[in-house]
Amino acid sequence: MPQFALLLTTFVWGATFPATKAALEQISPLSFLFLRFLLGMIVVFAVLLFLRRPLIRDAYMMRASLIATAWLFIGYVLQTVGLRFTTASNSAFITVLYVVFVPLYLFRLGLHTWVSNGIALAGLWLLVKPTASANLGDLLTLGSAAAFAAHMVCLERYTRAADPVSLFAWQLLLMTAAMSGAMWWEQPTPAMFEPSRVLAIGLVVTGILATGAFAVQMWAQRLLPAQQVALLFAVEPAVAAWLAWYFLGEQLDAQGWFGSGMILGGVLLGSWVTGESSPSQPDSMAARSEGG
Repeated sequence: MPQFALLLTTFVWGATFPATKAALEQISPLSFLFLRFLLGMIVVFAVLLFLRRPLIRDAYMMRASLIATAWLFIGYVLQTVGLRFTTASNSAFITVLYVVFVPLYLFRLGLHTWVSNGIALAGLWLLVKPTASANLGDLLTLGSAAAFAAHMVCLERYTRAADPVSLFAWQLLLMTAAMSGAMWWEQPTPAMFEPSRVLAIGLVVTGILATGAFAVQMWAQRLLPAQQVALLFAVEPAVAAWLAWYFLGEQLDAQGWFGSGMILGGVLLGSWVTGESSPSQPDSMAARSEGG
């Protein structure tokens, strides 16, 4: 069941916020992103090599990969740089605003979409309690939410018209290449790359576990409309708060529990109502003929 699989990935996505925030105490944002995607690429290509799984390299695949990667690159750079200037709570809340951007991009403006999104966002506000004053980090993170929404829209189309495994692998390769060039803008020092427990944990969570979660997303977006995927991901901050409460002993007050319940309610409402869905499996050649 794709909805359940995506909900499981939110445990990973929720853990990436504190893991990344901690790692940025040692390493600059773009350098961390380079290591993250390099590790993910190595793992994925090793698996593909072991399975002897060839990659498709036709013109449509490369164009789709470039377009999707461009939005992914913008999203991750803005989000990770923004984390240096704002709190993890604000970043989590603002990032999940892609649940608003996705239906706007796709013109899927039915009443149930906005009701379920509104319930989830209201619950998220109660849970996270972001500060009312905006700063540079918040504005950068808002830009990342818009970019991540565009990426989800791209995946809805491209995973139905092209081989999702190849699309997944090419995005990791292109992201690694882009980050290898971008990180030199920060002039990283050797001390940033020194092995440490915090950096290792951050890379395992974001480079290995989150790469696996990304693979699940690629699979699920062949079956689910993009706005439903975005809404399911709204559970991320709630999961992060629950894990911190259970494992770290952090307090979660009545308002936080109520907000968590609202998020789940909005997600369940959006998942159960089946209107405004995208075509389940459009013909590959027809999709290609429309351009990319």
